Amino acid sequence: MSLYHDQGVVLRTHKLGEADRIVTLLTQGRGKVRAVAKGVRKTKSRFGGRLEPASHVRLLLYEGRELDIVTQADTLDHFRPLREDLDRLGQAVSMLEAADQLSLEREANPRLYDMLVGALRALAGQGAPLVVSGFFLKVLALEGFRPQVEACITCGDDGPLVAWALDEGGLCCATHRQGAAVSAEAVAVLQDVLGGRLGTALNETRPTVVAEVDHLAIRALEHHLERRLRSVTALHRS
Repeated sequence: MSLYHDQGVVLRTHKLGEADRIVTLLTQGRGKVRAVAKGVRKTKSRFGGRLEPASHVRLLLYEGRELDIVTQADTLDHFRPLREDLDRLGQAVSMLEAADQLSLEREANPRLYDMLVGALRALAGQGAPLVVSGFFLKVLALEGFRPQVEACITCGDDGPLVAWALDEGGLCCATHRQGAAVSAEAVAVLQDVLGGRLGTALNETRPTVVAEVDHLAIRALEHHLERRLRSVTALHRS
């Protein structure tokens, strides 16, 4: 076994035996890594509290055939505000689940890693309502499935765009309307998120617009994953 350093975000954990835990991480240099943290559930564990979901950690690991072994873990950011607010914690878990589904074991994806760390930092900081939806839409673009939101997916007309054609991958004009109706306000937010103006989109706080964009982003990501996100109830699915 070889020893290596990396840093990562804890995506999920589950118990192993009496005192150990398997930790799934999205790492900067090696993509998704599954590792055993030995004795981590003991009260005197050296790093038990550092390996909780959503923790950002610096790691020293031994590489194993199937599971690596954590030998050292130092906290880079515990994102404490997320753990003190159940709503924000639920949103964080939704992003962790999405990253888990999109990442591949031992295949580096530094952009996804950076996006997840940035989104968790934003959620812990300002806690803007559309951080999670913005993350979902941006990772879809990263995966090569960016929704077309600037013009009609059918004819290329730039507006007004009035419907979301999930199977086609974007917005539709009134002439070629298909799928769910979309408000002009939600269209503007989608265009901000995917047009490089995420900061502007995160200023949106109107509950009806936030709920609509949440719903669109969730459906788009689940359509790509071909599965439901178990944690998505934290985003108030309508």
